[in-house]
Amino acid sequence: MVKSTVRFSETVMERVEEMVSEETFSNKSEFQRFAVELVLSEIADYDPEMLDFDDLRQQVLPNEGLIKEAEAPSDADDQFYQVAARVRQFAIRGDIETAEEYIDTHYPSTDPRCMLLDDILETYRSDDAESE
Repeated sequence: MVKSTVRFSETVMERVEEMVSEETFSNKSEFQRFAVELVLSEIADYDPEMLDFDDLRQQVLPNEGLIKEAEAPSDADDQFYQVAARVRQFAIRGDIETAEEYIDTHYPSTDPRCMLLDDILETYRSDDAESE
């Protein structure tokens, strides 16, 4: 292993020492190795080399996987947002018919996303009816 010196604020070191005293980590070095491995595993194609990394990660961040999965939009979500943005553009410009056709080309009429987009369009239909 290579030795590296790192400087931390007192507040950070106090928290690290708490985790060591709680026996989450065996010593400060183990915590620092874990922290570096954790960051590297998040920003690049990097497989942590630390022994028991996954176990420590689960112990220190037990809900991390659940939160990430819940927050991460899927490809279907991305597509829906793009379709919704385009539908809204058509509606704002008063081109309700094109917006309806756009929805129909992306979702069947029984799809909840189609129904939601139709409901959004209803607002613009009402605005058009009032302005006439």
